[in-house]
Amino acid sequence: MTNRYAVVLAAGQGTRMKSKLYKVLHPVCGKPMVQHVVDQLNTLDLQELITVVGFGAEKVQEQLGEDSHYVIQEEQLGTGHAVLQADDILADKEGTTVVVCGDTPLLTGETLQKLLDHHDAQGAKATVLTAHAEDPHGYGRVIRGGNGQVERIVEQKDASEEEQAIQEINTGTYCFDNAMLFDALKNVSNDNVQGEYYLPDVVEILKGQGETISAYQTPEFSESLGVNDRVALSKAEKLMKQRINEQHMRNGVTLVDPEQTYIGPDVTIGRDVVIYPGSVLEGKTTIEDDALIGPHSTITNSHVGSETTIKQSVAADSKIGSRVQIGPFAHIRPQSSLGDDVKVGNFVEVKKASFGDGSKASHLSYIGDAEVGSGVNIGCGTITVNYDGENKHLTTIEDDAFIGCNSNLIAPVTVGKGAYVAAGSTINQDVPSEALSIARSRQTNKEGYASKMKSIKKD
Repeated sequence: MTNRYAVVLAAGQGTRMKSKLYKVLHPVCGKPMVQHVVDQLNTLDLQELITVVGFGAEKVQEQLGEDSHYVIQEEQLGTGHAVLQADDILADKEGTTVVVCGDTPLLTGETLQKLLDHHDAQGAKATVLTAHAEDPHGYGRVIRGGNGQVERIVEQKDASEEEQAIQEINTGTYCFDNAMLFDALKNVSNDNVQGEYYLPDVVEILKGQGETISAYQTPEFSESLGVNDRVALSKAEKLMKQRINEQHMRNGVTLVDPEQTYIGPDVTIGRDVVIYPGSVLEGKTTIEDDALIGPHSTITNSHVGSETTIKQSVAADSKIGSRVQIGPFAHIRPQSSLGDDVKVGNFVEVKKASFGDGSKASHLSYIGDAEVGSGVNIGCGTITVNYDGENKHLTTIEDDAFIGCNSNLIAPVTVGKGAYVAAGSTINQDVPSEALSIARSRQTNKEGYASKMKSIKKD
């Protein structure tokens, strides 16, 4: 197999987005468009991937990191000029170069592989990825000769009336013989309506040199969608959501209402998971077999164990065990870890805390910066008082402890194994194992006091 390289065109400002955010960084299903493109290219076993950046270069580099090398297009003089910025890195290398726009998030690695395979099979020096468009307005048209080979590509603004009627469109994705690509780029002219150096002109130059120019037509027109404004962004979001959801359903996941379920592209879901409407699964989330999510739950960058139920709740950057019951209306904040058979009930907030197997906080509690052992029962209204105004402090509740309702545990403090904390207590000293701690004022009853007060008010 010949060496393979890729160039991602991501230098345009994207003025039609009317946004402070650089165009290719707008997310589709939670992931920036350019990251979608690079992730798909990285399935192709590339020797080199180069991203051409311009406006917002630092933000793009921050997003892609070491997934790419970078070159800068200082002036926006067209797609041909953009690719030419990679000349110093690629020009002297033998192999095949794929050129892809950074605003085409729906393009798949599978289609790119078929494009490369077709390019090799045809012995072509350039191959264009095309698609059939019912309404081709705005796209470059692919002009074929009598033998079916590509003669040239004409941009919408430069096309004649007859050429504008053609429905085979250029998707903006290409394969080139790398050395011939950079030789031809030096001969591209900007003699056109836009005054730009068009990458498609390379096709015509190579054709004029007698080289074979081919085209591979993808059956999925949606993959050709380039996002230039918010309307196209919403279309891409809808199409990507549909693609992701269908894949999960075919893999054994039940989505009760796919139209109202939002799953990110990097989410992994096991079999026989049921997801109810209004749920959002984001980032590097994993849901294991037989879990039940929703309705209206949001889970981000978290691991959820098998047979766990999360109803109308939020979890982020946390690890949740098997057979856990969460919600309704619970909040699992970052750096939390829940063991197996844990219960976190309604209006319970857990933050940077660990729960051992079988422990419970059934309702109306805040457990933050805490280590909770196994078999612990935390009563309604319990608060770990973790913040002194400057620093956070740790609360430790050891195995089998029982915390009565409406208790305040003022950190740093430890409740020992098997200990009891009486309801209504404010604990600011360690509680020994198997002890009962009562920290509240003694009750005093004043007989007849209420009647006396009522009589005073009448007078």
